[in-house]
Amino acid sequence: MTTPAEALYVEMDGRPATEADLRVPAFAGYGHFTAFQVRKRRVRGLARHLERLDAANRELFGLPLEGERVRALVGHALDGAGTVDAAVRVHGYLPPGRSGTAVMVTVAGPARMPSAPRGLMSVPYARTAAELKRPGDFGQMYHLARARRAGFDEALLTAPGGVVTEGAVTSIGFWDGTSVVLPDAPALTGVTMALLEDRPAAGRPFVRRTVTLDGLGAYRAAFVTNSQGIAPVHRIDGTVFEVDEALMEDLAAAYGAAPASTV
Repeated sequence: MTTPAEALYVEMDGRPATEADLRVPAFAGYGHFTAFQVRKRRVRGLARHLERLDAANRELFGLPLEGERVRALVGHALDGAGTVDAAVRVHGYLPPGRSGTAVMVTVAGPARMPSAPRGLMSVPYARTAAELKRPGDFGQMYHLARARRAGFDEALLTAPGGVVTEGAVTSIGFWDGTSVVLPDAPALTGVTMALLEDRPAAGRPFVRRTVTLDGLGAYRAAFVTNSQGIAPVHRIDGTVFEVDEALMEDLAAAYGAAPASTV
């Protein structure tokens, strides 16, 4: 769940994208993608990204998307862009008349989430097939723009009853003083958050339970994650959270210790 940076270089199926290639994402938005940061040709959680792409491709098109193919296409695009540090997005499409998946790789300059505490505005919106990461979700981006015009950094998507699901472009977690609480609701499994859940920070266990807007006062701190990093949350609507520096340091250390793979 990331907002794309300006694409500096684009390949389709291992070659520089042509005008005809770019008509696919422009006019046929039915597809999926994943986004990650590359540093010195290495990616944290690469296996999870490859699994995400394969699972989404099977669900949308009934076709596998082999991890080694994707890995090779990412490496080729990095070579073509002449960089080892980048923000990369890998898209899967099934254009009309094709029997196999078209894979588009975009390479942009490396990005990092701003470290300043974030303000979130809650909105009543739940994404269709929330487990899929896909481009062109109008409602998601509509509410994100509304939140920013209202002076917030992001929108917090909620299901009926004020049930917290996810940020418009992030995953969200809460600290209750004992555990890191992830919303037990339909949402995209963010890779950064999944890596933190796999490697609990400094003995801070992760649990999943229903989180509601009227229950936010029970939490001591909150934070958001996406492919660009981790940031504290200082308010959701009118609920204010203290920034727990120790929590943020532990989360950053846990993420920094997650294994990285070469592309």
